[in-house]
Order: sequence, then structure tokens, then C-alpha cells
Amino acid sequence: MNRWGFAFSRRWLGYLACAIVFAIACGCLSAWQLARSKEAQAANALVTANFDSRAVPLADALHGLSAYSPSQEWKRVTATGVYLRDEQLLVRNRPTDAGPGFEVLTPLRLADGSRFIVDRGWVPTGSNNGNPDFVPPAPAGTVTVTVRLKGSEPRIDGRTSSGNQVPTIELHDIAARLGGAVHTGAYGILQSQTPPGRAGLTPLLSTPPMSDVGLHWSYMIQWVIFALIGFFGLGYAIRTEYRHRYEDEPDVQERAVERERRAAKKAPSDADVEDELLNQL
Repeated sequence: MNRWGFAFSRRWLGYLACAIVFAIACGCLSAWQLARSKEAQAANALVTANFDSRAVPLADALHGLSAYSPSQEWKRVTATGVYLRDEQLLVRNRPTDAGPGFEVLTPLRLADGSRFIVDRGWVPTGSNNGNPDFVPPAPAGTVTVTVRLKGSEPRIDGRTSSGNQVPTIELHDIAARLGGAVHTGAYGILQSQTPPGRAGLTPLLSTPPMSDVGLHWSYMIQWVIFALIGFFGLGYAIRTEYRHRYEDEPDVQERAVERERRAAKKAPSDADVEDELLNQL
């Protein structure tokens, strides 16, 4: 007589199906963590390649107002033009370690008449929380800037602004607001400019941004372990029911006695416990 036949009943097959579904879900989550790890590694490689790269003219990097590739993120470019100080915008809700504040966007009018948005830096929120107390003006006249490229930010539905403030650096919205020819593919985070501007702006990037990839690998392995635990738990439950079903059978009772004997042999005796306590005194 096959004692394990109960394991093929509808109830246990249902449990097996649940374990398989759980394992598939864990496998998908593990693969997702692996993909996240690869994305972080790719982002780190991009920073390494572009952050301190040789600066090239803006026209050589962006062939058109809407031109930009994600592979160009952090790439250093140079541009010469005139800051349009009367068209300056503030990006609100930009907190840093120093507290809440604004990023300062100043259009740079290039030789061809188009405008390139330069993020000149960060200023803290002022005493009335609605505006900064002071924004250092951009240099007057012709200026040459070195910036790092960043792609346009996504539009956030429901977030509004007024006056000279904008909710995000969504370049198409900024272009519609300013009118005329505006670069909508990318903007630049200021690294340096000649002549230098007045002090008071906090630079946005002083060190390369890096992503931590260690936790993704840890989570990936954990999800694999969880999947295995599901099958281990199923097997343990089947074996436990087997023992309960046939606990009156001689061979099952013999194995139970043997398990108890091994467990008792491994457990420390009262004398061992007393010796351990005396050694700790």
C-alpha cells in the first residue's frame, strides 16, 4: 500500500499549485531586482564616461533644438551667449541638505538667436516661504558657460505655479512660456562661467552622482531563497501529515524513537549546564 498517495489528493495538489505560483512571483521579483542592478550599473558607467569628459561645443553635441540622447546625460558642453535675465525662472520645491529652496533657470541666448536653458544653481526659500529673499543676478554681456547636459523632466499633472516660478524643468512647457526658439531636448547644469557671476548660488553638482547597486543583488538572492522556502515548507507539511497518519505503524514509531534519542543526545545535560554556569563566574 502506497502511504504517500495522500500527497496526490486535490488538497495537496492545490497547495503545490500555490507553491508554484509563489515561486514564479518570487522569480519575477528576483529578475526585476537583477534588472534594477543592471540599470544602476549602466547609470554609474554613464556618469564615469561623461561627468569629467572633455567639453565640446553645444552645437556639436546637440544637432537641433529637440536633439538629445539619454547617453549624453552629464556630458560637458560649452556655449557662448547672453543671459536673458528678464526671462529668468525659478523651479520651486527643490529641497537639499540645507533645506527647501529653488533652482534658478536663466535662458542663454546663443549666436543663432535660439535660447538654451542654464540651471545656474540653488537658493534657499526666503522668509515668506513663497520666494527666495535674494537671487544673485546672472552676469551681464557675453558669457561663456560650461555645463553638464540633462534631459527634460517629466510633466507632473496637477502641479501648478505662478509668476516667474515653474513646477518642474519640463522644457516644452518652458519653451511655450518663453516663446521663440528654445532648446527642448536638454538643458545644462552650470559648472563654470566666464566672467563669473556674483556669489550666493549653491552649485547643484560638485561630485559625480553614483547609484548603489549592492542591495539589488541582495534582494535578488533573497527572492530566490523565498521561492525555495515555499517548496521546503510544502515538503515539511507533507512529511508532518505522513507521521500523523501512520503514527501507530511500528516502523514510524521506531523512527520517532530514534529521532528523540538523537535529539536527547545533542541536548546538554544538567551537569553540562551547571559547568557552563560555573565557568562564567
